[in-house]
Amino acid sequence: MAHSEPAPPVSFREALAFWLKLGFISFGGPAGQIAILHQELVERRRWISEKRFLHALNYCMVLPGPEAQQLVTYIGWLMHRSWGGVIAGTLFVLPSLAILIGLSWVYVVWGNLPWVAGLFSGIKPAVAAIVLQAAHRIGSRTLRNRILILVAFLSFLATSVAQVPFPWVVLGAALTGWGLARWRPQDVRPAAAHAGAQRAQHAPAWIDDDTPPPAHAHFSLRGLAKVLGWGALLWCVPMACLAVVWGWDHTLAQMGWFFTKAAWLTFGGAYAVLPYVVQGAVDQYAWLTAPQMMDGLALGESTPGPLIMVVAFVGFLGGVAKEVLGPDALLASGALAACVVTWFTFLPSFILILAGGPWIESTHGQLKFTAPLTAITAAVVGAVLTLALYFLSHVGWPEGLSGKLDVVSLMLFAAAGVALMHYKRSVIEVIAVSAMVGWVLSW
Repeated sequence: MAHSEPAPPVSFREALAFWLKLGFISFGGPAGQIAILHQELVERRRWISEKRFLHALNYCMVLPGPEAQQLVTYIGWLMHRSWGGVIAGTLFVLPSLAILIGLSWVYVVWGNLPWVAGLFSGIKPAVAAIVLQAAHRIGSRTLRNRILILVAFLSFLATSVAQVPFPWVVLGAALTGWGLARWRPQDVRPAAAHAGAQRAQHAPAWIDDDTPPPAHAHFSLRGLAKVLGWGALLWCVPMACLAVVWGWDHTLAQMGWFFTKAAWLTFGGAYAVLPYVVQGAVDQYAWLTAPQMMDGLALGESTPGPLIMVVAFVGFLGGVAKEVLGPDALLASGALAACVVTWFTFLPSFILILAGGPWIESTHGQLKFTAPLTAITAAVVGAVLTLALYFLSHVGWPEGLSGKLDVVSLMLFAAAGVALMHYKRSVIEVIAVSAMVGWVLSW
């Protein structure tokens, strides 16, 4: 039955209970998480209207960082001030962090058992197919004309052939987008609004279309300075502690600095930053290997929370490999490193939402702001395609390109790709079936 009366105000305790529940049920990646949020907050609970929900989502989509977590933070902030946003965004991440720390420890202790290794031998080809599907999904949404296709192609060449570091690719794409906004604006105009919220008209919500912004949502220089000051403090104090206690060259300090940089490069979702993470965590710092990275991505896809939480797995294995707290405290080493990585990865997202929320109306829809981000997302397609080929090379030629071809793994990769892109099976289903096939083949 349709509601005619506006929804009642939502208490902080009621919101807290929902945000905690959300942290345990947010499967399905960004699309699935946004669909859950829309169903719960717009349709079922009527906490926020369709238009206000989309307006917040559009802002989160052009920011670096996990868009679903940022959307939760934004709505929590709009409802219950800064603490509401901080708690909502934190509870979206904490269950996933705890689960991944546990799974990472199981992986370290029992990952070399034959039956466990068999499971992951089936998962690795599926992960390569999942990354290829991600490149296709982002590309089909972003590459709307020849100019953007060219940007993606040049990004692919830069990352795969020339081995250009991903931050330079992002900078080049941003400058390209800025130039296109001036001379070819028709090529970088935003696409239609994010699918996932075109629904029938609903009854009035608590925060409705014409509900005036609350007092804390009005922009002020004092408020902006306060958020930036707290953000700088929350970054500087932990980083200073790591540097003073262990030294700047220690693994934990380097993880904090590396994942701070990574956090500002996640335009286009978690898959966008994975090429950079692989370049640093695998090739530069040797915190883990490429096969382990694929295993971690599979665990990240199979657990609730944002996919970028795969960085917790990276941190855990790096902490264990480098024995950051000594050889007798491997579990504590991995858990501490995972927490450090998570802190520095997500802190920028909170700062961007709390600082930018009050003035999103003044920037939304202005081409000079959106064009560089459109070009960056196009470049992300090329970088993710490079990552897919990188993973595929480790699947098909586990001993190197001069070694023996693994025909069975390539067949599993092809089957997973068909299941994902042709039959539209879910990622979790594909991972589960691939793991079982790998387990059977290991016998």
